[in-house]
Amino acid sequence: MRSFTYPDACRDEKRLDRESPHLVIIGNGMACHRLLEALVKAPGRPARITVIGEEPVPAYNRILLSPLLSGETSRDGITLRDARWYADNAITLRLNERVLAIDTAARHIDTDRGRLAFDTLVLATGSRPTLPDIPGIELDGVHTFRNLGDAGALDAIARRGGKSVVIGGGLLGLEAAEGLRKRGGDALKVSVLHRSTWLMNRQLDAEAGGLLHAVLARRGLDVHTGASIVAIESDGQGRVAGVTLEDGRTLDATSVIVAAGVTPNRELGLHAGLDCERAILVDHHLCTSHPAIFALGECCQFQSHTFGLVEPIWRQIETLAQVLSGAPITPYLEAPTATRLKISGIDLYAFGPVEPSDAHDTLYYCDPEANEYRRLLLKNGRIEGAVLFGDTAQGPWYFDQALKAADLSTARPALVFGQADVETLLAADTAHPSPTQEAA
Repeated sequence: MRSFTYPDACRDEKRLDRESPHLVIIGNGMACHRLLEALVKAPGRPARITVIGEEPVPAYNRILLSPLLSGETSRDGITLRDARWYADNAITLRLNERVLAIDTAARHIDTDRGRLAFDTLVLATGSRPTLPDIPGIELDGVHTFRNLGDAGALDAIARRGGKSVVIGGGLLGLEAAEGLRKRGGDALKVSVLHRSTWLMNRQLDAEAGGLLHAVLARRGLDVHTGASIVAIESDGQGRVAGVTLEDGRTLDATSVIVAAGVTPNRELGLHAGLDCERAILVDHHLCTSHPAIFALGECCQFQSHTFGLVEPIWRQIETLAQVLSGAPITPYLEAPTATRLKISGIDLYAFGPVEPSDAHDTLYYCDPEANEYRRLLLKNGRIEGAVLFGDTAQGPWYFDQALKAADLSTARPALVFGQADVETLLAADTAHPSPTQEAA
């Protein structure tokens, strides 16, 4: 893994120009990088920006860790910008550095390399994998799948072969499992444990979850739904030997990968006295309870919402870039979000409720041989939710109709077939109105 150093002048706070307000950003992930991209284009950008990242490399696209693991892309292919880009844009990049504390009164941070003053601070510390509180979680051979270091560890597991158990049948767990399967080939058996009765239950209904299960099983994954792990077993020498499930079954394992949710990294804010609940609380301008400190992305909480998808985080960045550059501000507001997911060539698109209510009219289309499935939830002729599996081309159109609250009652027979069929039906209905319409 490549590592970078920065000039000694960047280490010495006394040598910085104190006449220019200093923006410091803690965290150099995707959210930070997109904020920087927005700021460097803004006429009123802060003149002095320092970014502190705990990892030894510049920002990269975490969404592509699974293709990196499976060999479908390269390390260069997931890098967002190299170190030169930061220098070219007058941004001081400090890598492989950990922030230990924030002094909100004195407006400085302490790191494992010293002290750094700020005028404005942005916390973009992201989140970390949630580890289950079970015996054996500390054993050698237990891994997570969150960063480049994790991807490297899983690559080594795949090359050694054996038996891997992935805990979590959500998007991240399935991506980790598929990446391991592809990289390990016949030498590695990969099992997936999911607590719910179908995969990706937060995004998919039971029918789509079942189709996904079948596709992954055909590819060679051993998928167990309704499976809760109670312990990771040791070989007596501190290494993983297997897992025990709540129903008493034991699966042999040489490694365990935990991908069962994330926890916001709120600790720096909490210890600094910022208002926190599940994450660091922010207002419509992404400002915390301290007027000079902001939070962004997975480490923040807006009203009752925390964040794991990129779309709402990108909208947060639009607001925060305006705040930091002195531009007119569009306050951040929660908005409906469609989930676009891609698991090793399997396309998924979903929005709205997962489960229908008694008030919903439900429309289905299913072609098991083509692995295509669509389910629409309508209320009073308006789309409120959709799940698409396989062919997701119509997803954005459905979502747009839902946002418009378009009354599609007259097009109901064609809705599951998509935009072209709906528009054809509506055009025919307009050209040849029914007797009732003519009388009206």
